Amino acid sequence: MSPDAVRSDLVTEGDGRARCGWVGADPEYIRYHDEEWGRPLHGDRALFEKMSLEGFQAGLSWITILRKRPRFREVFGGFEPDTVAAFGDDDIARLMADAGIVRNRAKIDATISNARLVAQMTDGELDALLWSFAESDDKRPRPRVLADVPATTAASNGLSRELRRRGFRFVGPTTMYALMQSAGMVDDHLDGCWRAS
Repeated sequence: MSPDAVRSDLVTEGDGRARCGWVGADPEYIRYHDEEWGRPLHGDRALFEKMSLEGFQAGLSWITILRKRPRFREVFGGFEPDTVAAFGDDDIARLMADAGIVRNRAKIDATISNARLVAQMTDGELDALLWSFAESDDKRPRPRVLADVPATTAASNGLSRELRRRGFRFVGPTTMYALMQSAGMVDDHLDGCWRAS
């Protein structure tokens, strides 16, 4: 699960709505949970951004990435694959000096390398590839407690394997499952959460 701290299974904040327990009381997490997490996301650029940010999150808390997302978008050219694919040594140096993002050389290099792969794809190909691994809602029951939510699935393992076969980096099964959750390819809102469909 992409969001970090496991608290109680459901939490209810000031508006009286029950939410997945990882949200806690943080306003940014509440907004992200209510407006983004688990909602179907399409488009090569949007999914490339999500894939990149999930890669940057590896080993860190998701709230850190969420709070730095506006700066990430600014310095990575809105995550337009063609723009990022053209980054060179000067851009890498600029990114490594920017305290507003996660300054991890391997993750920066992977984002640029991944952008080059996406830029070589036909329009809509990344979207179709990622969504081809989406799980049907009837394959497993809605999680009742946080412990029911897996870190990986057969689908995220398959997606990771296919992306790595194509040369993508920082796309391990756990990272890809977090992408699948956040982009709505799987619905892991807990039973009783107001966002559960």
